[in-house]
Amino acid sequence: MKTFTASDGVTLAYRDEGKGLPVLALSGLTRNSDDFNFVAPHLSGIRLIRMDYRGRGQSDWAPHQTYTVPQEAQDVLSLLDHLGLEKTAILGTSRGGLIAMGLATVVKHRLIGVCLNDIGPEIDPGGLKYIMSYLGRRPAWRAFGSATKMRAAAMEQAGFHNVPMERWDEEVRHLYEEKDGKLENRYDPALRKAVEEAGAQPIPDLWPMFDAFDGLPLALIHGANSDLLTDATVAEMQTRRPDMLYAKVPDRGHVPFLDEPDALPVIRTWLEQCHEH
Repeated sequence: MKTFTASDGVTLAYRDEGKGLPVLALSGLTRNSDDFNFVAPHLSGIRLIRMDYRGRGQSDWAPHQTYTVPQEAQDVLSLLDHLGLEKTAILGTSRGGLIAMGLATVVKHRLIGVCLNDIGPEIDPGGLKYIMSYLGRRPAWRAFGSATKMRAAAMEQAGFHNVPMERWDEEVRHLYEEKDGKLENRYDPALRKAVEEAGAQPIPDLWPMFDAFDGLPLALIHGANSDLLTDATVAEMQTRRPDMLYAKVPDRGHVPFLDEPDALPVIRTWLEQCHEH
């Protein structure tokens, strides 16, 4: 992976692969650029750029007060400036979609289009509660084999069905790394403190930020069993953006892998719209 320096001096890692339409893939809260390994082989004619947020993946850890959506949005702009890109499309998974909303609100002229992966302007409290049940906690297992089995069992309960064990084995290797004979999360555990502090503040109304996507090619991938994005929120998103491309992916919770047969046609159509925008 390559690196660049954020506005506050933190070193951040990114990948830059392919040629064509620039598409910046932004992962979920605790995740990293490996999340897009599943969908990347299915996309052509694009320049796929993936960034590890500060404190995640191969990027440097930073003061936990900087683990915020506004700072991470600023990091995105720093990366675009580093690459000399005026505009990019964004494929935003969960946290990445929130960052895209923030960018649309402040610097819409730098966006070509946005594809949201299981995220909207309203977040179900049940999903947040589940995230806090594991956020910042060290893995209980010591080897990838046991982690794979536990991950598969937990995600089955979270609404993921008919997923090969090989996929869970790949995913745990995205989430954890082996150090001194045990597994560790691939993110700064202080991220939990940042989320707790953010949760102590009044929740802002995100609908105006969603409305800021007006005029941009927009798509939504939705896990049919998601505990974070409700059908009611999706319905309101569709009311506000009748032209929004949409896929409801069966046998998936939060979040779809994006290489599912129901997701790929929508992503590809969205990319075509971005090419034309």
